[in-house]
Amino acid sequence: MKIGYIVNRGPTGTDPVIAEAAERLVAIGHSVVGLVQSNTERGDGCRCDMDVKVLPEGTVFRISQDRGPGARGCRLDPAMLEAGVALVDRALEEAPDILVLNKFGKHEAEGRGFRQTVAEALAREIPVLLGINPLNLEAFLNFAGDLAEEVGPQAGAIAAWCAGAMSGAESGAGRGPQHAALVAE
Repeated sequence: MKIGYIVNRGPTGTDPVIAEAAERLVAIGHSVVGLVQSNTERGDGCRCDMDVKVLPEGTVFRISQDRGPGARGCRLDPAMLEAGVALVDRALEEAPDILVLNKFGKHEAEGRGFRQTVAEALAREIPVLLGINPLNLEAFLNFAGDLAEEVGPQAGAIAAWCAGAMSGAESGAGRGPQHAALVAE
């Protein structure tokens, strides 16, 4: 089983493209489990609020802490992240078609967060699609080894990878261009 990863190489990050991929997979009838993130600008001198949506049930909650204007450093609320992990772990029991996660972040790089969830999905032969910040890429590649396969951030590339991964094929070949086209639409 493979892990498809999209590297954050732009100003908008991977969150929108990961969320869109999950929505498209659900729209064409796939069982998707995971967590997608949306950021809301505050405009009060503080950095954005980070909210996550748990798939498939749709529970939304905040994983960022309000540390006030001008605060620096990590704003992630570890307890809320772990609450999300628990919800996704329970949903993973339903044997979904794919696990989609907004990112392999610092917590995962340090052995926490969704790291065990990803390992469990792979043990169950469930493909994984996730985003990654370049700062955590080395730790991710050390964790994933030869299971990691970079996927371009374009809808077509993601669709092809997902179609192939869910059918057990390598590099998006499996279900063919018709299925990939449905995901990309």
